[in-house]
Amino acid sequence: MLKKILATDTSVNNLIIRLGLGIVMFPHGAQKMLGWFGGFGFTNTANALSGMIPYFIAVLVILIEFFGALGLIFGFFTRLSALGIAVVMTGAALKLHIHNGFFMNWMGKQAGEGFEFHILTIAMAVVLMIWGGGKLSVDGMISKKD
Repeated sequence: MLKKILATDTSVNNLIIRLGLGIVMFPHGAQKMLGWFGGFGFTNTANALSGMIPYFIAVLVILIEFFGALGLIFGFFTRLSALGIAVVMTGAALKLHIHNGFFMNWMGKQAGEGFEFHILTIAMAVVLMIWGGGKLSVDGMISKKD
């Protein structure tokens, strides 16, 4: 089972998708976990999210966004990291953004952000779940040794 989770090829395409998704998700996770990039940090974020979702789920969201992004950047447990990101983004789209419509709020004319960003992140995560982390991934280095 572990072999299947770590299996990947040396695709540059997957490297690009993995790094793109990981780099975009990292600041979001760092906001929630560490309070970086203008975020509220772990405790304040967990408390704020627990007004909308159970506290335990709020903690999982924070952990998945932070460690999942790092997992993607390094290509470590890429499939699991991508699964976590896809689940979090699906939940965010359905719970927080779907009522704002499709489009992002570029012009400030709607109540909040739409769900188009979430579709892109989910699609990228699905590719990584299917094909793995690709070139320069820790998964690839580990699975080569087996």
